[in-house]
Order: sequence, then C-alpha cells, then structure tokens
Amino acid sequence: MASPLFDLTGRTALVTGSSQGLGFAMARGLAQAGAAIVLNGRDEAKLTRAASALQAEEVRVTTAAFDVTDGTAVAAAVAKLEAEFAPIDILINNAGIQRRAPLAEMTEQQWREVLDTNLTSAFLVARAVAPRMIARRAGKIINICSVMSEVSRPTIANYAAAKGGLKMLTRAMAVEWAKHGLQANAIAPGYFMTELNRSLVENVEFNKWICGRTPAGRWGQPEELAGAAVFLASRASDFVNGQILTIDGGLLAAL
Repeated sequence: MASPLFDLTGRTALVTGSSQGLGFAMARGLAQAGAAIVLNGRDEAKLTRAASALQAEEVRVTTAAFDVTDGTAVAAAVAKLEAEFAPIDILINNAGIQRRAPLAEMTEQQWREVLDTNLTSAFLVARAVAPRMIARRAGKIINICSVMSEVSRPTIANYAAAKGGLKMLTRAMAVEWAKHGLQANAIAPGYFMTELNRSLVENVEFNKWICGRTPAGRWGQPEELAGAAVFLASRASDFVNGQILTIDGGLLAAL
C-alpha cells in the first residue's frame, strides 16, 4: 500500500507545457498518485492527444490551451479552471523553449523569447494561481529549472540566464509565500531524452560526450522526473521550501 504522505487523491495539478516530453511525464506521475490534471500548451491537437492518453488510464483530466507569456490570457484561464474544473492545488511551471545562438550574435528577439517563455511565464502563472492558494492556506508550486541554472555552455546564454533567474524566483516565492502555507520548490533536470532533444541524442559526438560526462553514463528518461514531482507536490514535502532538486545522473557532482 502506498504511503499516504505521497497520496494526491483529491488534488488538482496544472502543468504548463505538458502536451509532451517532461511536462507530460510529470503530469502522468501526479495522476498515478491520484491527482486530477490540467494539461496546458498552445497546440490544441497535441493537448487533445495527450489528454486522451491519460483518459485511457482513467485519469480525471482537462486541457487549457493558453499562452503562458500572455498575462491577460493566463489570468482568464486560471479563473475559468478554478470556476469550472477544480481549485488548483499544485502548479508545475514547465513551459520552456530554446533559441540557440552565440552570445555576440544573439538577436534581441531570441533573447526575449526565451526569457519570456522560460522565466516570465512562471511569474505570470504563479501570480494568477498563488492568491487562490493563499486564500486556502495551502499550495504547491514546482518550477522546472535546469542544470543550466548552475552552469552554462556556448550558444545558450539566454536559456542559462532564464533558468538561473527561475532558481532565484523559486526562492523568492518561498520567502514570500511560506507563511501562507505554500511550498515553492524546483526540479533541475540534466540531459533527458525527449522529443525536443532528439537531434542532440542522434548527434553521435554529442551523445558520446553527454554519456561520458554523466556519471550514470546515459541520458535521463522523462518518467524519471515523476517521483520528484510527486514528492514536491505531496504532504511529504510540507516543510521543504525554496529548494532546487537536481536530477542529472550525477552530472553536476563530477568534474
């Protein structure tokens, strides 16, 4: 029998950027622990397919197609979900993109797109959700950071800046909202085998470098984030706040 500390029955989770990849894997993990799920993205067809996969597993699920970088759209969507589906008990800010370029050649648009999607969106969605959590004196916010919250590589300065900012935004949320019964923490994935990383996985030289650089000797699988998401969404983490849980196969521990 599963521990009641990790039981999410009766809870509802909104996961942004969850039509595929890491977001979908974490949503499925929360569902397997008993949560109802709100899948978010901008592609309604992808969201419908993802929702159908969860419905086949007898999950209570709905979709909410809105742009997480649009504060007005975010506020309207959250209000509608709270009124028509369920109060949001768990928020996972997962939406993210990459726009690679050497820093000296990076366009302002490439910079702003990544900062808006990977950092500002977490502020906008949390700003819409948190006041309702505060009123209920309970809530879990999980921001998806990265090993790039701590280190960087060439051509991803915008991504590293956004993820570094998200780490500190997580701690700012904890500092301001812990007294209201909320916990704000983050998961920092290393290199995971997802649709968005397919070209990197298939690059023989890069794949060899990642497997050699990572003590575990391999890429992570999306479902390997589910346990951390359940922990940070559950009663088991009620006194955990402002922390960044790195899941990288040991990459940051090794020189």
